[in-house]
Amino acid sequence: MKVIIMAGGGGTRLWPLSRQNKPKQFCRLIGDKTMLEETFDRLKFRFDTEDIFVCLNKDLLVQAQELLPAVKRNHFFVEPERRDTAPAMGFVAAKFLSMGVFDEPIAFVPSDHFIGNNEKFLALFVKAEDLIKTTGKMVDIAVMPTFPSITLGYTHVGKLVENNAGIEVYEFLGHTEKPEFDLAKQYLQSKDYLWHASYYMWTPKKIFESFELYSPKDYESLQAIVESIKVEDQEKVKNYFSNLQKKSFDYVITEKLAPEKVLILKADFGWSDVGTFDSIYETQKSKVDENGNLIKAKFVSMDSSECFVYSSGKKMIVGVDLNDLVIVDTPESLLICPKSKSYKIKDVVQKLKEQNQNVIL
Repeated sequence: MKVIIMAGGGGTRLWPLSRQNKPKQFCRLIGDKTMLEETFDRLKFRFDTEDIFVCLNKDLLVQAQELLPAVKRNHFFVEPERRDTAPAMGFVAAKFLSMGVFDEPIAFVPSDHFIGNNEKFLALFVKAEDLIKTTGKMVDIAVMPTFPSITLGYTHVGKLVENNAGIEVYEFLGHTEKPEFDLAKQYLQSKDYLWHASYYMWTPKKIFESFELYSPKDYESLQAIVESIKVEDQEKVKNYFSNLQKKSFDYVITEKLAPEKVLILKADFGWSDVGTFDSIYETQKSKVDENGNLIKAKFVSMDSSECFVYSSGKKMIVGVDLNDLVIVDTPESLLICPKSKSYKIKDVVQKLKEQNQNVIL
């Protein structure tokens, strides 16, 4: 199995810590290393560096190469532009097909997740590789939801197919991406819907076949990209890539996939997508103070609780009677919002773009 670290995302819900030129996977949000480095370190316990690749856009290439010197230069798959996960995953499949890799299982691994138990996490890839080879089906990982999230996708699971060495394999009944809050609450209560963790695993050939069936126009462009890569015509690669839908793989493919083509591994390894400030808070609850505050700053508190406070400078921050707030101070920007509403930061970033406030993005 070959693994591809997907490192091209923007992480806009973590602004102003996550920026255009330094998105969250390049930040030290959880530990002493960047999330990209932590992802690579996690994978190298199971995979040889010959089988580890990185997919990202050209603006992030240099800093990724500096952080991951062990990854070969030709193992960095550079997207011509940032266009979402359907174009990115199609591009990765095209790269492998151009290299003659057709039926070997590949795994897409997000670069910005928190994993609590590496051993359990890596065991799932061993099982997934076996399932792909024996069944020909796509394998995905899903985790039990703990609250009604509207920023994650939900996987509907059916019967338990197999339970071996503590790894549960389920039937796939469908996928719903980012549901409304009321529907997310229903999913949480039903127990048959799991959070989609974005660890798609299949073969390059099967991925191309899914585009051919569910998104024919994208398939035509991807076929042209394969041929353009073979003759090293980067201009044609760029042009065909720009024709791909700027949508996630979840919308373009997963929501349309026939249930019999997919198997789901139910995960229990302490997972968080670290997509919002409240998710950072949840992953580091062991580090909060006596009032439940997670502090990464010079902070003096008077009757304040359940807050996340971060500062990149030496400024003293004082809080009086605060509760459930995110306070993030950087040299260019100051963010203050309810912790439970931090998912709205993505909309703020869009508004700043519309106002041409690029200096702080």
